[in-house]
Amino acid sequence: MKEAGKKLKKILGILGIASVLFFVVTFIVYFFNLDMKAAAALEPYLEKWHDRVPRERKL
Repeated sequence: MKEAGKKLKKILGILGIASVLFFVVTFIVYFFNLDMKAAAALEPYLEKWHDRVPRERKL
């Protein structure tokens, strides 16, 4: 019974640390607006790829 309690405590500790780290990373992305900065940096490459895709014009 004590082993199960230790395992449960260890698993909850790992989940707690992981959730705090996830929150910190997402807060940093939000605070510095990194998602939009990454989108702006990738936009020229995505536009170049988008322009090369063949189109079918059906009306």
